[in-house]
Order: sequence, then structure tokens, then C-alpha cells
Amino acid sequence: MSVSRPWFVIAGGGTGGHLYPGLAVAQAMRKLQPDFDVSVFGTTRPVDEQLVTPCGHELVPQRVLPFPSKLWKWPSFLKAWYASVAYARHRFSDRTPAVVLGLGGYAAGPAITAACKLGIPTAIFNPDAVPGRANQRLAPKVDCVFVQWSDSLDCFPSVRRIEVTGCPIRPEFGQARRVSGCRALKLDEERPTLLITGASQGARSINATMMELMDLFKVADHWQIIHLTGKADEEMCRRRYRENGVEARVLAYTDHMALCMAASDLIVSRAGASTLAEITAMGLASVLLPYPFDRKKHQHANAKILADAGAAMIIDDTGNPRANAGKLRDALRELMKSDQRRKRMSQAAAALGRHDAAETMAEHLYELARSA
Repeated sequence: MSVSRPWFVIAGGGTGGHLYPGLAVAQAMRKLQPDFDVSVFGTTRPVDEQLVTPCGHELVPQRVLPFPSKLWKWPSFLKAWYASVAYARHRFSDRTPAVVLGLGGYAAGPAITAACKLGIPTAIFNPDAVPGRANQRLAPKVDCVFVQWSDSLDCFPSVRRIEVTGCPIRPEFGQARRVSGCRALKLDEERPTLLITGASQGARSINATMMELMDLFKVADHWQIIHLTGKADEEMCRRRYRENGVEARVLAYTDHMALCMAASDLIVSRAGASTLAEITAMGLASVLLPYPFDRKKHQHANAKILADAGAAMIIDDTGNPRANAGKLRDALRELMKSDQRRKRMSQAAAALGRHDAAETMAEHLYELARSA
């Protein structure tokens, strides 16, 4: 990393949903100016190294911890917070970033805070319909706030500048086609495909719910299934499909989600902001089971945007697989039978999709850096 080259800092991590948009923007920034150096001030979670290192960016694991809900955890949180802010300030004093982009979540806080104190251009990205605690606190301090949906505009009344950009997605989501997806996954191009996913780490309640739907899958045997289970449930799900004579392509994880979506006609998924950006970019009909244990119901608010547009159906995850399956069975039975219904939902999803979000954000960030 050369000190003479401009330096773009991404702040945030801990999940693919936080990191993927930032990495997409970094790629777009390098198209605008190829000699940008990129560093990711992330977390110590394995997913950060897994996603950042292959891109060739520097990963800076921070000591910062999630906001604690219990009073007795606050001393540890504050110690880690101040240490992370001090380290970011030290790094930025030695070499000034051209611009710092926060990706939301607790890991974005220290670098954005340090940059603001040093007068470095800053921006944050808010992917969810309802902002999280970190973005609510950081928004008034930064030069620009990027939001995925216009529904979020009223959530930021006291900011200097706000832009509706969509959510940056990896370029492959604009390039993958059904033929290439089916070939890569060894699927029949002529048969409809159901994709089931609980995001990158899997979702046990979704996996367990799907295991209650073997009767439906046996009847709808002209459909083929891709099920991304997460590592913990891979063998269990594989065994249950096999025991019930249901054909399914079971994967613990994939680096090729764009190919999976391209091969699919319908998806059952959580409603993380990045996942929904990918679903809409691919124009895919969906049944969404938002993560149920978030007090502010961020994923439910995200899912509602798609549902209100006619692009998705929402099934509330009760945590009880049999209760979930009762509702999900009816929704899937209808959608798996009706090509026209899926087509209408697909068109509605595509109307919400944004393929240019990474480029749009990169242009705004480059403008911030040049005007500093």
C-alpha cells in the first residue's frame, strides 16, 4: 500500500450483509480511479477475512464490540470502543483517507467517529428501511447519508445531505443468466427451481420449517430445489430430503449466489437488506420470513417494501417449524402452481431493482473526496 496513492476506507463488517455492499463500492471506486488503495476497518469475525482477503484489500480487525443490552457489559464495551477510535485516529493521522464510508452496524462507528474529528470526508450507508442504532447516531455527523429506499428518508431529519441510491450489489448479479446458473448447479433448465436460503450462515428455523414440507415437495415433484442450509444443518437437511425421496441440491454455503438466483423461479428467504437488493436486481419472486428476534423488526420493514409492491409474500417466523409450515405450505402451493402469479411478482421485483447503486455511490464518494 503506497502512501502516495489515494486511500478509501470502508468501516463495518461482521456479516456478509454489511460487507458485500462496501466491497461492491470499492470495486466501483477503482473503476473511477484505479490507483485507490482500500482498507476495511472490520471485525474479528471469520466472515470478514473470508470476504475481504480475496479482494486484495487490507483488513483491519477492530476490538470494538456490539452495543450491550446489559449494564454490566458497558465497561468492556467502552474500553473496546475508545481503543478502536484511538487506533483509527492514529492510522488516519499517519495517512489521511480520501473518504471513509460506514456500512452500518457497530463496527462502522470508530472509524467514522475518528474521521469526523479529523475533518476527513465521511458518509454512511443505510441499507435497511428502518435505521439501526449506529446509523442513527452517526448520521448527523457525516457529510452524506446513502439509503437503499426512499421510505427511509423521513428517518433522517437532521442530516447535511441524503441520497437514495439503492443497495450496492456484486457485479455478477447483473451478469448471471439462467442457462449458466443451471449448468453450474447441474440443474435441468426446463424445470422450475425453488431456492431456499437463510442467508450466509443459514437459518435453523427456516431449515426446520422446510423439513415439514416434504409432502408438498413430493406432490410438486416437477420442481427442483436448491437449499442453502448453513454448515450446522447441512447433513440433517440432506438426510431428510434423501429419506423422503425428494430431489434437492443441498449446500452449506456458496460463493455463487448470483448463479443460484439466476437458476431459480422462486425463493424462500430471510429479508436482510442486501439479500432483498439481490432478489430485486434479479427480478425474483419471493416468500420472505423476516428474522423474528430483532426488537425493531428491521427485516419485517424491509420485506414490507417488497410486499407492498406486489413482489413478495411475507410469512411471520413464529420459531415453531410446524406452525410456520402451515402458513408457508399454502403460499408455496399457490406460487408453485401459478406461472402467472410468479411472473407478476417477478416483474414487480425487477421494477424495484437497482443495478447502478455501487457506481452511483462511488461517484458521490469521489465527489466528496475531491471537494475536501
